[in-house]
Amino acid sequence: MAGCGCEVEITNKEQKNVLVRLLAINAVLFMVEIILGWYAQSTGLIADSFDMLADALVYAIGLYAIGKSLQIKARAALISGWFQAGLGLLILVDIVRRLFVGSEPASVFMMAVGVVALFANIYCLLLIEKHRHGEVHMRASWIFQKNDVIANVGVIIGGLLVWMLDARWPDLLIGSFIAMVIFNGARQIIRDAQRELTENNAHC
Repeated sequence: MAGCGCEVEITNKEQKNVLVRLLAINAVLFMVEIILGWYAQSTGLIADSFDMLADALVYAIGLYAIGKSLQIKARAALISGWFQAGLGLLILVDIVRRLFVGSEPASVFMMAVGVVALFANIYCLLLIEKHRHGEVHMRASWIFQKNDVIANVGVIIGGLLVWMLDARWPDLLIGSFIAMVIFNGARQIIRDAQRELTENNAHC
């Protein structure tokens, strides 16, 4: 069975160090954004916080996969993708709820938190950049981190539009956009993981 990708690989310390940093940063950002997003009544910030939570769990799953077989790593990535899709659905549910309940998003909070999160996620993206073409669980991490940066830019733009137009619809629009970004990232990694599993099974 040697060479078929089923054997357990040696733990990669570099991968572990990167994923631990990414996990810690995204977990902290999730706590900050969910609290401030709820206080600011911002769908965009809450959506972005769920994105951070999803990423933190992705990195936790990635840590579990280190040192395991390629097949387990592909399954871990697949689980990560489906989990991301589930959180994207929760974001859409919150958007629908706010359409009926109403909200008054605080634009200053949106922009300030969005800027802080953007810089943090750019740092995270630089950490994971060299692994973007690596093993499937690391490719998943890079895709999700890239989407975080896109979502942060969206939150900042949404906050600016809320302030300029004195309306809540840009916040709801940005929340929907972030959900779509999450769904797209989930689709990419699910497809990638399924292809990896198919190829691995064929070789074994």
